Amino acid sequence: MAKEIIVGIDLGTTNSVISYMQSDGKVKVIPNPEGTNTTPSVVGFKSSGEEIVGNAAKRQAITNPDTVSSAKRKMGTADKFHISCLNKDYTPQEISAKVLAYMKDYAEKNIGQPVKKAVITVPAYFND
Repeated sequence: MAKEIIVGIDLGTTNSVISYMQSDGKVKVIPNPEGTNTTPSVVGFKSSGEEIVGNAAKRQAITNPDTVSSAKRKMGTADKFHISCLNKDYTPQEISAKVLAYMKDYAEKNIGQPVKKAVITVPAYFND
């Protein structure tokens, strides 16, 4: 049975990173599907309901007004992001959850086992 892996996630305003400690005690950053260590904290939506996350979302942001970036800046507020193509509002937490889910998915594919536990960084200005 494989040892359970606990990942560490830096959910950043601009980019996010996921890593874990290897059996030799070294930290390994898990690259995203495009092979880079940082994943843009960006989510785009299409009228078909498709969600695009990370590098692909960042690339299409200029042509897709239903793309959200820097959602973390709005955490703790009542602000919502209106996605016009779906006529739906999302909280900053819901947008961030989509980034986290994307990272969890590619981490599981990379390490070959489910990720059930994570430590997520909290900004210093979060006081509660």
